[in-house]
This record gives sequence, structure tokens and C-alpha cells, in this order.
Amino acid sequence: MKYLILGAGPAGLTFANKLKEMGETSFLVLEHEEEAGGLCRSAEVDGSPFDIGGGHFLDVRIPEVTKFLFGFMPESEWNKFDRDSRIVVGNNTIHHPMEANIWEMDIDSQVEYLKSIAAAGCNSGAKMPKDFVEWIFWKLGDKIAEDYMIPYNRKMFADDLNDLGTYWLDKLPSVSFEDTLRSCLTKHAYAKQPGHAQFYYPKKYGYGEVWKRMADNISGNIEYGKTAVKLNITEKSVTAKDGSVYQAENIITTIPWLEFEEIIGMPDDIRSMIKKLKYSSVETRYYSENMDTDAHWIYYPNDNLAYHRILVRHNFSLGSRGYWTETRKERISMITDDNFNYLNKYAYPLNTKEKPEIMKSVLEFGRENNIYGLGRWGEHQHYNSDITVNLSMKLAQQLNG
Repeated sequence: MKYLILGAGPAGLTFANKLKEMGETSFLVLEHEEEAGGLCRSAEVDGSPFDIGGGHFLDVRIPEVTKFLFGFMPESEWNKFDRDSRIVVGNNTIHHPMEANIWEMDIDSQVEYLKSIAAAGCNSGAKMPKDFVEWIFWKLGDKIAEDYMIPYNRKMFADDLNDLGTYWLDKLPSVSFEDTLRSCLTKHAYAKQPGHAQFYYPKKYGYGEVWKRMADNISGNIEYGKTAVKLNITEKSVTAKDGSVYQAENIITTIPWLEFEEIIGMPDDIRSMIKKLKYSSVETRYYSENMDTDAHWIYYPNDNLAYHRILVRHNFSLGSRGYWTETRKERISMITDDNFNYLNKYAYPLNTKEKPEIMKSVLEFGRENNIYGLGRWGEHQHYNSDITVNLSMKLAQQLNG
């Protein structure tokens, strides 16, 4: 075939459907699970949708992406929301992002945070540090670092945060003392809106529905229950766990590089680098009680709580009830109930210090040999689904244009 696509998540499904839209029929998608959707799959739990991969929403930022996805699931089947996300810090519950909403705290807390922000290294002219933890203190000040960013990132990603690099943190806003003070005085947020400032969520289904429909559109070109275990770059072939062998002119991999038990034709030094890639595993767990809040999701840096985030299902999946939690695998032992839960082995790629060099080598070598890493796991980047769809459409047009 012309294209072999590994993984039927948002990246693989978008790439395949874009090929079909362009008139290309010589392609096949291999999917490890028995259903499509990847991290964006949904199940029905307690009579309502439950997104087993965690909180995923369709951002409105890229018109080409929404137009493409609405071709499978019309806009009339989605609700549109203005994001309402919050953070519980001590006795204060405030809107996200924290630095823009300190004015919602009690007056004593506002004073302490303002003093801390004024003294932050980035505001006082101190040299920017290289280690993750020190960088957070330098960028945000002691109070935000200690009360929110350090404990939250530790709960979500890893116990040793200094394994992480700082190259990906530039997207964090500059915490201006002047703007923070202005927001406290005027009781109004002064900050750039975070991602998903506006988003779509299906009216009747979970987020997995749109990907299911995309899979149905290419049903003759997908094989389920096929676990890719060997990648032969020399022969442009992939061997599945059941012994099936597939050959193609171009191989598009959206699955984690760590999942290949064997890679033939790749230099030893690059192959050994792949083993250094790291990721976090996250469990989602359902609770039937409705929460007394209008928030869509809430962040919890409190280390005494196992979970780091709650998704308030009844506030975006209208007509449903309950909420679900997200908990890093290493913290699940803190949970004692037996509620419905699902463990996602591959939840977040970790931005370790070595990752940029590793992925540059892997992706460049792959492209030279018609092997293309794509999406969150093919590129080992923390992409949201809208970014993934956009990149996948562009790659399909580039290769098949």
C-alpha cells in the first residue's frame, strides 16, 4: 500500500480521512484496541458519556480544524462553552489562570501573593535558572510556586520535577506585578486567556463520538486488535503481535515509539535514545454525585488528595450527572473506593531535558526513510486534539499533494 498508519486516534484518523478526501485509497490503519479514538475515546457510564482518556474538548481556535471535524459531526450536534476552570488553593477557590485571579482571594492572601510576585526573579532582574523547580520560583514567585505550580506539576507529571526541562515553559504568562496589582484593585482579570478559552463538547455523546464517526467513514481501511511490535525501516514494513506483516511506501506512526519491541534499520545510538523517553500514566475515575459548582474542571494542588484534576461532567455533558477525577498512576494507591475507573498507560509525554535532542534525531532519521512520527505520541509532544488534527491534515496534504 502507499500509506500504513499506526494508531486510530485523532492523528491517525485525521490523516487517513484527509487522504480519502483527497481521493487516495491505498492506505490502511492498524489499531491496537478494538475501537478507535485513542486517548479521546468515550464509554457510557451511569447512563451518560465518560471520556476514559480524561478531559478532552474541541478548541475553537483553528477554523480549518472545526470545519473538518464538523464534516463528520455537524456543529448542530455540539454545545459551545466559555471556559470556566478553577483552582482550589488552601481555603480559596479562584478562576484559572491563578496569576490573573488572585483578586478573588481574601485580602490577606492577596497581599502575600503580591509581595511574592514583586520579588520573583523575572521581575527583579535575576538571572534565569536552568532547573525546572528553580525556574518556576524565578518566573512566578515563591507563593504561586509553593502553593500551586510545584505540587500540581508533581502530582500530574513526576515526583522529581528536575528531570523536566524548561524549554517548554515559555508559554507560561509573564507574571507582571503591575497587572496583578491592577487586577486586585479593579477586581478584574488581566491576562491572556489560556487554551480552550472557548470549546465545543457534544450535546448527546462523549468526545469520542466524532472520532468514532471518522473511523466509520474509513471502516474498510482499518484493522482492529493489531498491535505493532516490530518496525523494519529498511524494508518499510511493520509486524503485528499476531505475526501479520504489512508493507508500505510510507509509514505514519502515531503510537509511542517505546511500544516497538524491535526497530530494524535504525542506528544503534538513535534506538538507544528512544528508551530514554518518559511519560506519565493517568487513571480516570467516575463519581455519581453532582458538585455544587459551575466550573467545567477544577485543579487541586493539595498533595493530600490523590487526584490532580476533577472534570465536572454535568456542566459540559448537559443532562448527565457526576464528575470524574484524574490521578497519576503512582498515586492511585491513595484511593480506597471501587468506582468505575480506567488507566491510560500513555497519558502525557514528559518534557525531559533530553527529549528535544532525542525526538529531533528520531524524526529526522524517520523522514529520511519515509517513516513519519505524528501527533502526541508520534512526536512525543503534549498536543491537544485540535493541534493534532491540524498537523495531521497538513502532513497528508504535504505527502499526497
